[in-house]
Amino acid sequence: MAKIFYLMGKSSSGKDTIYKNLMQNQRLSLQNIVLYTTRPIRAGEQDGVEYHFVTEKTMRSMEKEGKIIELRTYHTCLGDWHYFTADSQDVDLQKSNYIIIGTIESFLKTRNYYGENKVIPIMISLDDGIRLQRALDREKGQEHPKYSEMCRRFLADEADFSEEKKAKAGIDREFVNENLQDCLKEIEQFILQKM
Repeated sequence: MAKIFYLMGKSSSGKDTIYKNLMQNQRLSLQNIVLYTTRPIRAGEQDGVEYHFVTEKTMRSMEKEGKIIELRTYHTCLGDWHYFTADSQDVDLQKSNYIIIGTIESFLKTRNYYGENKVIPIMISLDDGIRLQRALDREKGQEHPKYSEMCRRFLADEADFSEEKKAKAGIDREFVNENLQDCLKEIEQFILQKM
């Protein structure tokens, strides 16, 4: 039986870079599960790659059809943004291993949906000061920087990724992303052991 590897971590911890590298790793041959969001697309993002960018109307329609596995709403400085995982015919745990990015809350709902032994957590961590600088640098590069939202997200991470929540979710291992290549090697070995 194949697995879903669930990548998590605070904002600007390097999840997207790690995700892209793991997807390109031919030894792992991971397939992606692309999440959905109603938030605006950022410069450099592509629909269907980082997220499926949808309207709230589309999300509500999918919800009525029972296609949403987990849904979370962030009350941002720019309005409510929804992120969700949808049941997809593309996910076949008889054939492939998958990787997905999310939060502890979404990990738990996905694990409940697919089964505890099928969804494996991969928690990324990084010093808060480095994360804050990365977030600021990224936001500066946007056509219309949203600094207030960046700050809200940074502060919300403290609650969303608290030690208590990690412990309740059974997440007892973290991969420190101080050196990307070392972190990737460690995660690769972990995934290969779990396959």
